[in-house]
Amino acid sequence: MVSSTDIAQRIIEAILAQRLAPGTRLGEQNLSMLFDCSRTLVREALVRLAARGIVTVSSRRGWYVVQPSHDEAREAFEARRVIETGLIRRHGAVDKAAIKRLRQHVKQEQAALKGSDVGQRSYLLGDFHVCLAECLGNQLLADTLRDYTARTTLIAMLYQSTHDAVQSCQDHVAIVEALERGDVPEAERLMEEHIGQVQAALRLAPVDDPLADLRQALAPVKPPAPVSPSSTPSAETYLGALL
Repeated sequence: MVSSTDIAQRIIEAILAQRLAPGTRLGEQNLSMLFDCSRTLVREALVRLAARGIVTVSSRRGWYVVQPSHDEAREAFEARRVIETGLIRRHGAVDKAAIKRLRQHVKQEQAALKGSDVGQRSYLLGDFHVCLAECLGNQLLADTLRDYTARTTLIAMLYQSTHDAVQSCQDHVAIVEALERGDVPEAERLMEEHIGQVQAALRLAPVDDPLADLRQALAPVKPPAPVSPSSTPSAETYLGALL
């Protein structure tokens, strides 16, 4: 029998795998049919996710996946930076069992990068941070990071992140290696740098220009360069330039 917790977890996993985009409508009736449960259970799951900042509700649209604003995007990355670097700094040395688990996770990431399942790749890259928090012995912050990682995944989709998945995996490898050496300051520095690079890859407009997206979309279209009547167009000439 499915529970509201199961439904909420499936929605989080779908977001981490980039299978639910920002703004996706989550109809209670459709979800109850999908999970073969009552709408009451579905509503309970959605209420929980709303409290965690993953979904929101509108009197006109119903439930839908959040679309974080620019300010919310910056705040989410700042929260992750504080939590993750703080966890590394406070925990200190990591035992062999934790290192083994982290190395296994990185191997799964590397295997996913070679495959064609983009969803699995996205999920594993995000879940590394949750796994690290669990290995550092703080389940409460691991649960919190799962939500923040889901939100930053939505942010990456919404703002067309250009960050390279291979680079993310390499960053994770370097963090694990620093922890294995017992070099906590270096692991903290690498995590700070990693989160900063992911954030920098977002196509966010400057804070002082709220009309940047609209300004770019409505910029004048440049007319094509004039074509000399005596010139003979090559086979590569775009037809639209000649009309």
